[in-house]
Amino acid sequence: MSVRLQVAIVVGLAAGLLLGLSAAITQASSLLWVAGAVEPIGAAFVDLLKMVVIPLVASVIFVGVASLGDLRRLGRMGGSAMAFFAVTSVLGVLLGMGVMRALIPLASEAAAQAVAPGAVQAPALPGPVDFLLGLIPSNPFQAAAEGGLLPLILFVVLLAAATGALPGEQRERLTGLADAVAAALIKMTHWILWTAPVGVFALAAPVTARAGWAMLQSLIAFVAAVLVAVVAFVTLVYLPAVRLLGRMPVALFLKGCVSPQVIAAATVSSPATVPAMLEAADDRLRLARPVSGFVIPLGAGLGRAGSAVFQGAGLVFLAWLYNASLAISGIGGAVLATFIVSFTVPSIPGGSVLSLAPALGTVGIPLDGLAILLGVDRIPDMARTATNVTGTLAASVVVDRLEAKVGDHTVYDADASSSRD
Repeated sequence: MSVRLQVAIVVGLAAGLLLGLSAAITQASSLLWVAGAVEPIGAAFVDLLKMVVIPLVASVIFVGVASLGDLRRLGRMGGSAMAFFAVTSVLGVLLGMGVMRALIPLASEAAAQAVAPGAVQAPALPGPVDFLLGLIPSNPFQAAAEGGLLPLILFVVLLAAATGALPGEQRERLTGLADAVAAALIKMTHWILWTAPVGVFALAAPVTARAGWAMLQSLIAFVAAVLVAVVAFVTLVYLPAVRLLGRMPVALFLKGCVSPQVIAAATVSSPATVPAMLEAADDRLRLARPVSGFVIPLGAGLGRAGSAVFQGAGLVFLAWLYNASLAISGIGGAVLATFIVSFTVPSIPGGSVLSLAPALGTVGIPLDGLAILLGVDRIPDMARTATNVTGTLAASVVVDRLEAKVGDHTVYDADASSSRD
């Protein structure tokens, strides 16, 4: 993606926020009408991105895994990526709790109570056994149609592994077809991303117009804590990992993350950002295709450290609001519940709020608290989704470097050169 397009996307997001905020403050009928009128354009942009996600994920994973050749390498890559996502999720929960605890004195209980808590139906989250069983798709085509990314990934990985074990001619026919399909989908993604400046503008304007300042003022301390926590998390966890483990300059990594982060913030959906992440991995970060094609779709389904940061902060805030005691045992159980749930957060706006229910139950916090968080969730949702995407790209950089030590593909070495463009 060109720098010009990256700048245009950022400008589009800023313009949408400015229009929405102006409409909310002035209540001018013309501004409110414009903000509402562009909303279908934003929905169309998200649908365009989602349209290519499932076939693109399937094709790039298939090509990446089938071309690995050695199944031990697949296990090694998967283990490294899963370890990265697990460790960062635990750190995210703890950091979110710590930052919220530090900023609680800034919160206004009266303002928080002004947001009337309503009944929120939290979805029934699967237990560990049901979660594992749910990863096995009885019908992979149904899983794809329903947007079940993790079951689809498991099926495609197994199919690609079996393809890699076929005789050379058969293997090359299948991988060649999948590679051509992936190339066509990536070309389609390039076309779609040219509409991103208009798309993110149309997504930001109506949401900001409806929310205005009133929503932010009611829980400003919580929103601020989440934003501080995710910035601190990226700075203290992801960037050192990229520099020390991935051996990539931080400036180069951040430059490559701009477009995926903006799209993630606008769409609040990690799977919808997969095309942009794959493009950034290829064009900006120059990662090996088998690595990025495997880790990025996996991270879109499992990389939820940004959600873990939010849920840690939300747990402490609601415990304070409802005067619930957070004893050491309660904190331990809540951290464990939040860690497990962070891997099952649905990729929908507000998913991190609704899936916080099990952690609230461990410390006796009423589920009515979920309604309070839902009332101010848009900005934290944008921040945590952008953080999730950053973590997925960071995991790709780290795994790419680890694979380079035992494989034969070339990666960027910060000590060998000062530029990669």
